[in-house]
Amino acid sequence: MTDIAQPLTTADGKPLKGALMRAQARARRRAFLLVLPLLAFILITFVFPIGQMLYKSVYNEGFTWQEDVTTGDRTPIMTNLAAWFDANPPGTEPNEEAYTALAADLVVLRELKAPGQAGTRINYELSGSRSMFTKAARSANKLEPPYKEALLDLDKDWGNPDLWQAMRGASSSYTLNFYLAAIDRERDADGSIVMVPENRQVYVKLFTRTLTLSLLITFLTFVLAYPIAHLLATLPLRHSNLLMILVLLPFWTSLLVRTTSWMVLLQSQGVVNDALVGMGLLGDDNRLQMMYNRTGTVIAMTHILLPFMVLPLYSVMRMINPSYVRAARSLGATSWTAFRRIYFPQTVPGIGAGALLVFILAVGYYITPALVGGADGQLISNLIAFHMQKSLNWSLAAALAALLLGGVLLLYWLYDKLVGIDNLKLG
Repeated sequence: MTDIAQPLTTADGKPLKGALMRAQARARRRAFLLVLPLLAFILITFVFPIGQMLYKSVYNEGFTWQEDVTTGDRTPIMTNLAAWFDANPPGTEPNEEAYTALAADLVVLRELKAPGQAGTRINYELSGSRSMFTKAARSANKLEPPYKEALLDLDKDWGNPDLWQAMRGASSSYTLNFYLAAIDRERDADGSIVMVPENRQVYVKLFTRTLTLSLLITFLTFVLAYPIAHLLATLPLRHSNLLMILVLLPFWTSLLVRTTSWMVLLQSQGVVNDALVGMGLLGDDNRLQMMYNRTGTVIAMTHILLPFMVLPLYSVMRMINPSYVRAARSLGATSWTAFRRIYFPQTVPGIGAGALLVFILAVGYYITPALVGGADGQLISNLIAFHMQKSLNWSLAAALAALLLGGVLLLYWLYDKLVGIDNLKLG
């Protein structure tokens, strides 16, 4: 009796199962090759820059190495002082041996013409340090023992415990001090983490302001966008198309133009104040101050980010069958009850998508707060830009950006836990 359960084969006699597996493997390779350019683009423009930012936030070698920009060769500096720090625990008072090591390193800095580089690194944590290093390096060859007295004669601040703590932290290329500075903390002479003086507590206030204003702007865009999206979804096509054009019109206008337009409208002698004075609602001496404060920032950013809330809401509302609400009304529900229990729950995915999109854009906005907000209305992004462009403290800017990124990811995780990212609908 022959076995009728013979394996299936192809026309050329090969097993069909193996042929199917090879076909699937070829299909996977083709699919991978198709998405490879996109994957490379994401890696180059997104993953790699974020990795560099995170690395920069914990790495700064300005006090320990000098790098030749032409050849890439690195020369160690401040090696003697670093060895003293390694041999003595935090809190140890600098003795003559410490000042001798410092004097020897100042000679090296003078020869390499690098006192400004080392001083700049310490200046990030203690203002005025750069001039001390350059001044001491110029006189390094003339210093004679005892070096402690010689350096203190040059500048009494060489005995400042905070300076030595800053140099101890900078003696290692890898440090968390930039993250401490980003949350208004520092290390004292004993190495303990303490709050900075009140007049230097800036970053926590800015993070709080950024979070508060972003939440307020998100709420205001929701309040304004919900009826607009409802009209778009329920009006006849000829009217909804016109309204959609008005919603999309800001995307066809430069962000800078829209921001400067709000500056014209909101300033003390602007259109809004002139109209209110002309109607007799305000006196000429009582004009509203809506520029260079939080009010201007909220108004301008709410207008700019409003379309990002309207479009996700509209994409959800246009899929809601109006017969659901009519059925609820026919069963005796009031308009409010039908809206609250039937219509609104179906729009929650659009609300979540719009809120997440607007909030993430708001926390990272830069141009509008810089032009409209002034000192009182600026966000953490403006200070990050300041450290990147003005103070050139890129490591602190990277630490601030990393904390901002971490906060956004935390909120994203909470949203996923409470609402569910699978319910997110952007269109």
